[in-house]
Amino acid sequence: MSFTPSGGISAQALKAAIANSVRIALKEDIGSGDVTANLLPPQQPATATIISREQAVLCGQPWVEACFHQLDSGIAIDWKVGEGERVQENQVLCEIRGKARPMLTGERCALNFLQALSATATATRQYADAIEGTQARIYDTRKTLPGLRLAQKYAVTVGGGRNQRIGLYDGILIKENHIAAAGSIEAALQAAQIEAKKAKVPVQIEVEDLSQFHAALAAGAQLILLDNFSLQALKDAVKLANGLAVLEASGGITLENVREIALTGVDRISIGSITKNLKAVDLSMRFTAHP
Repeated sequence: MSFTPSGGISAQALKAAIANSVRIALKEDIGSGDVTANLLPPQQPATATIISREQAVLCGQPWVEACFHQLDSGIAIDWKVGEGERVQENQVLCEIRGKARPMLTGERCALNFLQALSATATATRQYADAIEGTQARIYDTRKTLPGLRLAQKYAVTVGGGRNQRIGLYDGILIKENHIAAAGSIEAALQAAQIEAKKAKVPVQIEVEDLSQFHAALAAGAQLILLDNFSLQALKDAVKLANGLAVLEASGGITLENVREIALTGVDRISIGSITKNLKAVDLSMRFTAHP
């Protein structure tokens, strides 16, 4: 299958991450060998289907393919649903054909990736749908599962969200402790601007109240994160900024209040739960062996 990453992820970096994460997952699962799969004859052919057990947004096809192809490049996968499409309960997602041994060995790793990434894509799509028609966009955070940063950020874009900085290297985010260490918002921003020019990265500053917001705006901040602001405070910040800075709401955001937050006029809404509070999508794989 083909896929196009968005956000700050390059296709080359994503492909390398897929190959590496799948290699680690298979090694973790197989160890010295799959002794259960050895019960079957080496050349035993089989057909399998992956089936959804609930509604979801499908995400993770490249990882599934890598799981099987790293074990046996001859395994054929016929997807019945495209990456990013909504799936229904008891829908067949793909048909897999090949030797039974490597198909059984790769089953759990393939499903683990597909269930987890579909969970992130599904959650993101719920938030994106909830704010449809507003100017705001859903963004992710760095609150990702260790070792699966690019995978989850890819899943966010599949679900209709957008990526923040990928890591600590491609963006500056000045938070409370940075401000305290620098001595003031003005000093932190001044130092950040110097570093940003050298590293060629954007600068964002987090503020916790309208007083800090005033100070950041006066110091020339162009991207401001409004942490745990009330609805009225968000509206006030939007009015005060008057287009001079991109405003992002964060903290305490749920499906129940996200639309109200979007309607305040903020540009971005960042949500950590779409990558850290995962409820794996229920999927299963069913085999048919051939005589």
